[in-house]
Amino acid sequence: MDIGDARYVSITTFRRDGEGVATPVWIAPLGDGRVGFTTDVASGKAKRIGNRPDVTLQECSMRGEVAAGTAEVHGTAEVVTDGPDHDAAVAAIRRKYGIQFRLVELGGRLKRLVGRSKEPAAAVVITLR
Repeated sequence: MDIGDARYVSITTFRRDGEGVATPVWIAPLGDGRVGFTTDVASGKAKRIGNRPDVTLQECSMRGEVAAGTAEVHGTAEVVTDGPDHDAAVAAIRRKYGIQFRLVELGGRLKRLVGRSKEPAAAVVITLR
């Protein structure tokens, strides 16, 4: 199975000191050897990617437990807040996760509406190696 076909993926991003931080995310294939997911632009993973774009991906459960026997995949990530890569990632996640993603989008809009979040939604596009 390709990593973009997994339901959940543990993405490991790296702090400036090199320590890895694993986080479970939804993921979707974008074609051309790329996958993507959505996040808040102010999230820890987005900040870590901004400092060091190298990431590792591995299939996992909803809670981040890595699936036994799955391969670790390496890639280079980029955080995008607009443009065709952003739109492609959002559309791919929306197609794959359907109503679940629409509910997450609604929650994000409500947070921005009531002033609990001023940050735009972002997409992370990962070029696989």
